Amino acid sequence: MEISPWPEEHELLDVDGVQQVLRRSRASVYRYANTDPKGKILNLPFDAHLLNPEHRRDAQEPLLFHPNEVARFARDILHVRDVRVEILETPDSKTQKVLLLIVEELQQIRRLLEQDPSPRDPHP
Repeated sequence: MEISPWPEEHELLDVDGVQQVLRRSRASVYRYANTDPKGKILNLPFDAHLLNPEHRRDAQEPLLFHPNEVARFARDILHVRDVRVEILETPDSKTQKVLLLIVEELQQIRRLLEQDPSPRDPHP
C-alpha cells in the first residue's frame, strides 16, 4: 500500500476522488459509505466493514473521506492489493494569488517597520 507524502493542508477526498481511487461507480461509493440511509443520524459510529466519512456538522455538507480511510477500506474490505492514494495540488486560483501577494506585501511592511529604529508617537 502506497500513500503519497501528506501535504501540509490535510486534504480530504470527496466522493469523486474516492470513486477515482477505488475505480468504482459513484453509486458504489455511496453504498460503501457509512451513512444512515434514512438520513436521521448524521455521524454514525465507526464501522470497520464500511467506508467511514469524516464527521459532518450539517447534513448539507458533502461527504469527505480521509485518504488513509480510503486506503484501509480498499485493502481490508475490497482486497485491493496495491492501493495508491495521491493528493494532487490544485492550481492557484486568482483569489489565492491575490492573497499571496497581500501576504508578501504585509511581510515587506513588517520588515520595514522592524528596521526603522525611531520611536513613533501613537497620537500625533
